[in-house]
Amino acid sequence: MEAALGQHPHVGDIRGRGLFIGLELVADRGSKAPFDPSLALSARVKAAALQAGLICYPGQGTIDGVVGNHVLLAPPYIISDSEIEMLVTRLTQAIDSSCAMAAAC
Repeated sequence: MEAALGQHPHVGDIRGRGLFIGLELVADRGSKAPFDPSLALSARVKAAALQAGLICYPGQGTIDGVVGNHVLLAPPYIISDSEIEMLVTRLTQAIDSSCAMAAAC
């Protein structure tokens, strides 16, 4: 996860324990400025991920109850290495497409 998304321009932080991982989504990685709440970015990522067969848990209001987006991942403990690679690929695609759509708004 860190190798694929650690330097992504819209991932502000990756944290968690074991397989329970959270990703903070930001408009600008350098300043960690959040996306406008009206874009509902975490919901967009969830929808794109679900369309690709990946379930993630979106959250909004991370900073103050209104502003800030994140997604959580909680795969099963029996996930294989190849399934982890697939999860990371699908999540990366969901984030990329959602951020591109948000930028177009």
